[in-house]
Amino acid sequence: MYLKKIIAAFAALVLVLPLSAQQEKREVRSGNRAFRSKNYNEAEIDYRKGLVKDSTSFISAYDLASSLYMQKDYENAARTLDKVADQLPQSEYASRWYFNKGNIALQQQDYKTAVDAFKQALLLDPEDLQAKESYIYAKEKLKDRQDGQNQQDGQNQQDNQNQQDDQNKQNDQNQQDDQTQQDDQNQQPQPQPNDDQQPQQDPAGQQISPQQAQQMLKAIQAKEKETQEKVEKAKAQQAQTRRKENNW
Repeated sequence: MYLKKIIAAFAALVLVLPLSAQQEKREVRSGNRAFRSKNYNEAEIDYRKGLVKDSTSFISAYDLASSLYMQKDYENAARTLDKVADQLPQSEYASRWYFNKGNIALQQQDYKTAVDAFKQALLLDPEDLQAKESYIYAKEKLKDRQDGQNQQDGQNQQDNQNQQDDQNKQNDQNQQDDQTQQDDQNQQPQPQPNDDQQPQQDPAGQQISPQQAQQMLKAIQAKEKETQEKVEKAKAQQAQTRRKENNW
């Protein structure tokens, strides 16, 4: 509830700077009247006219940033303030410039910039209670974000580690499956060559090819046939000789 009150008060704390009658220009006075009537777009137009006449006017730039802030155009509001940042050392409104810059940064959720801006506002005006409350709030928001980021980083790191562990387990399982498959293949009986395909050995123990063995077999059979024919021929001659002897 306390923080919600601070947030609700931020918009109301963006004030148009007071000017003496001698300092005010016509456009700035017109813009101030429109701003107080909450006609922020009309006030913006008047302040821009003032900057056209004097592009270095700190007051016109500051008030233009205020009107842009009230229209929730935070990016252009911050850019407008930055254009006169080099005039801060000479400006009596430097603390309010930093205060408004902090408010804009809060709306953009740029908590680091907001903390730095509110800190500068307090250094220039230590009695500014609004700046002090805003500084405390911005620091809390920055701490919450950093804690959340650290927690997210830790979760991401844990997720990455879990993913790496799962990958390592899968690699180990794949290696184990490959080894099991290799072991199964090694245990299977290896096919033996056919006898017809095996090289033969001659009586001397020298290996010969199947073709050579076939040729040798044919040669042996031919030799046996020749021997058989000789034996038959010798028997026939003996029988003929006996018949001749009997005829005598």
